[in-house]
Amino acid sequence: MSIARDERQRHLPAGRKAQLAAYVTDTGQVTVGELAERFGVSIDTVRRDLDQLAADGILVRTYGGAVSLSTVFRTDRAVDQRLTVQEQEKEKIAALAAALVQDGSTIMINGGTTTLALARNLGQHRDLTVATNNLLVPGALPPTAVRDIYVFGGAVRALTLATIGPVSFRANAGAELDISCDLALIGVGAVAADAGYTTSNLAEAAMMQEMISRAARVAILADSSKFGRRLFAQVSELGAADYLITDTAPPSDVRDALKASGVEVLTPAAKALAPRQA
Repeated sequence: MSIARDERQRHLPAGRKAQLAAYVTDTGQVTVGELAERFGVSIDTVRRDLDQLAADGILVRTYGGAVSLSTVFRTDRAVDQRLTVQEQEKEKIAALAAALVQDGSTIMINGGTTTLALARNLGQHRDLTVATNNLLVPGALPPTAVRDIYVFGGAVRALTLATIGPVSFRANAGAELDISCDLALIGVGAVAADAGYTTSNLAEAAMMQEMISRAARVAILADSSKFGRRLFAQVSELGAADYLITDTAPPSDVRDALKASGVEVLTPAAKALAPRQA
């Protein structure tokens, strides 16, 4: 294709969107302003193009820009990179998850940016006991919401700013204390009908399994980019959760499998039900 023809094609909607998609794929993460300048179109036009490409499953829309699918599906990314991916979706999930938390209850929260958003959304709660391996959660929790905060010990994964180790605490004499919680809020890396909930790190999966086993109720937090995928380590079968909280309805195979497993799906569009009694 000649340069002149390439320039003409750039300003045709289909051609522009194809080039825009290719640029996002090559770059990994871009802003709306950057794309508008590069392709010589208005910011509103870029936003419409990105919305359509996201709807077509070609890229993932973020606040102020977009990221490529390869960036989203990269299993080990630093926390600061993940904070801007699916940001609005995570906030919606966090608000729904916060509605399941009861005042005076004990909750467990694992590592990840969706659960970090949840912690920030607990400002209307009171007298909570929170146990977590997410090193960012204690600073994100509204001080008025919590009675006690506990952080599980172990090795620190610098990439995710989470500890890896046993879900336990020891008394002064060294004996392990038996602990449990009213609700475990677990962010996962992938959700599939045949594989259940999975994540990329074996030690993290083991820790998440133990949190689930110590909870009276379990809520899995996963945005829609996680559906239909399977990562290295299984956290649990679908039926281990009471709720799946997400930003949009799952694809039909995942939805049917969740229903068969007795898992209640909560989305912003659906009418949220009152929390089940343990």
